[in-house]
Amino acid sequence: MTITEYLAGDAVQIIPDASTYQFGIMMSNVHMAWTRAVCGRIKSDYRYSKDIVYNNFPWPTPTEQQKAKIEQTAQAILDARALYPDSSLADLYDELTMPPELRKAHRDNDRAVMDAYGFTKGTAARTSESACVAELMKLYQQKVSAAQTKESL
Repeated sequence: MTITEYLAGDAVQIIPDASTYQFGIMMSNVHMAWTRAVCGRIKSDYRYSKDIVYNNFPWPTPTEQQKAKIEQTAQAILDARALYPDSSLADLYDELTMPPELRKAHRDNDRAVMDAYGFTKGTAARTSESACVAELMKLYQQKVSAAQTKESL
């Protein structure tokens, strides 16, 4: 590796040895709703933080079947992106020109992740971002409460 192969700014975050499952969760509308709710900002740009956003995110507890489905839908996102090797992420995610296979892959991934959280069809958490965030906040409160109980033992 030479210095010209990789150049990163100070805001770069990595998850070493991340799995396809983790990628699927993080690409979901559920994680993005959490991000929009708790993330810091510089001007109007999000400033993703491992301490505030990632470490506090209440991950689902999926069944093996749900986890496999998320892995499958996450891979479909990567496969759809690979169909356009000359396109930047900005090009791929332009709302007006997003490739249909990428849009479908994201929709499928969103459904798979919502199912892992138990946000079933017809529930407010599935259809409203504010209801989704409210459910995530409840899960976060349970996580904090469990950690405090563990500390006091």
